Amino acid sequence: MTPLPVLALLSWATITGLDLASVLQGLFNRPLLAGGVTGVMLGDPETGLRVGAALELFALDVLPIGASRYGDYGAATVAAVVLGAGQWWQIALGECVLLGLLLAYGGGWSMVLLRRLTMQVVRRAAPALDRGEPGVAVRVHLFGLAADVVRSGILAGVGLAAALALRSAPPLDLGTGRALALVTVAGGFLALIGGALRRAGSLRRMAWLAAGVGLGALGLALR
Repeated sequence: MTPLPVLALLSWATITGLDLASVLQGLFNRPLLAGGVTGVMLGDPETGLRVGAALELFALDVLPIGASRYGDYGAATVAAVVLGAGQWWQIALGECVLLGLLLAYGGGWSMVLLRRLTMQVVRRAAPALDRGEPGVAVRVHLFGLAADVVRSGILAGVGLAAALALRSAPPLDLGTGRALALVTVAGGFLALIGGALRRAGSLRRMAWLAAGVGLGALGLALR
């Protein structure tokens, strides 16, 4: 890969991280969109959509609200697509999703550290904020934004470095690759169903959920 695509991928991965909570919030952080755009950038949109769709199964349970903890799937998906681009998806999908999950949960912990850092800054600025000093609130907000840019950039860099390093490693054999892909995709569907059941609430909604899953399974069986 030439330096220009790496720089573009690093910028895109950083933007997806910022989109999670700090700015934009235009769904760029969603794995399906982050992966699709990355695939187009690499000339392999099919891999981008496949990896993005698999990681989306895990990310559908993410609600970035309040003090909830959640994974950061944006940069993680970009790195996962970089790993799988140009390879047979039957072999590469499993390790791509596994890399994406590790990076996503690592990114989730980075969000916790960022919140703690921001909390310290707000506490130090609290007396000035109480006095109504002009510009203090703006400086606090800018600090939080700058800190998230750094966090997202580091996560993007680590993810791309890991993906490029794994691309140079010996590929998995066909049997191992298919088995790992099956395990990760099955895990994604279990995560999706578990999250849906937690949010379904009433028995009526659960019935609609079961009907939707059944129709989807029937559609796949009839293909």
